[in-house]
Amino acid sequence: MMETEDQSELCFPQISNISCRKPTSHWSEGVLLTVLLYIICIFTVVLNLLVIISVSHFRKLHTPTNLLLLSLAVSDLLVGFFLWPGEIYLRTSCWTLGDVVCSLYNFSSFIVTSASVGNMVLISADRYVAICDPLHYNTKVTVKRIQLCVCLCWFFALLYSSAILKDDLTHPGKYKSCHGECVIVIDYYAGVVDLVVSFILPLSIIITLYMRVFVVAVSQARAMRSHVTSVKLQHSVTVRAKKSELKAARTLGVLVLVFLMCFCPYYIVTLAGDSLLSALFATYVLNVYYLNSCLNPLIYALFYPWFRRAVEHILTLHILQPGSSGRNILQTS
Repeated sequence: MMETEDQSELCFPQISNISCRKPTSHWSEGVLLTVLLYIICIFTVVLNLLVIISVSHFRKLHTPTNLLLLSLAVSDLLVGFFLWPGEIYLRTSCWTLGDVVCSLYNFSSFIVTSASVGNMVLISADRYVAICDPLHYNTKVTVKRIQLCVCLCWFFALLYSSAILKDDLTHPGKYKSCHGECVIVIDYYAGVVDLVVSFILPLSIIITLYMRVFVVAVSQARAMRSHVTSVKLQHSVTVRAKKSELKAARTLGVLVLVFLMCFCPYYIVTLAGDSLLSALFATYVLNVYYLNSCLNPLIYALFYPWFRRAVEHILTLHILQPGSSGRNILQTS
């Protein structure tokens, strides 16, 4: 009887000597948490699809900044549709999809994570130029240049992930201890490179750029408040443009701040290792990191009126009407 119970706890009872044990957890903790996470995954996919459709459909939204948000929404969509469900599956079931699929899953996870970090760096750089060098923003930051930057960002993420996970891709399942698990192991030197490229360097760039943006934005806001009563009519357009840029900087600053709040705990736990922190806590911070993909479109809905109007047009199917893509979604009708 004892042997039967032991075999029922194995992922592959027919090869009991090399099989992993099934993940176990309390019903209320495991099932309810899993259901909650899947619901959040659905919201993540739906909300980011709305962002992608909005920016792609309405021509007035084809601005450099919105193209960066579009790229970020694509990475967030992949998190909600692919990475997060895969992580839930890993924590609640035995891995039965084979070593090759495991390597490809880890590879995709690295690509999406690296692209997300790259998108945040590009967003910070975009706001830096818009606030600190506004006179040359339209000439320096164009749609074509942003498209090139986005393509390079994803291409670099692909090359970087290939280099970091080269051993895992060429020898799938090399580091697994038993059948039924999907693990990834990065050697010391690759770990140091990943620490610098994926965490320290982008974090330093983002913080440095936004500290500069914050200082300049505060000084500009004070200047506008002190001169608002003496501004002449012919200068009102310029003042409105500056206010618009400052508002965009504030909104994207919130976006970057939330990203850092979700990103840093994940990397700190990753660096600490399983010997210092439980696997449960490591899973918790990974879910917090993935939660950022759901929070981003909620930030758009909170701060961007154009996004709320675009969602209304999508849900009411007005985007199916002829000429809807040319509608000025930036202004209320």
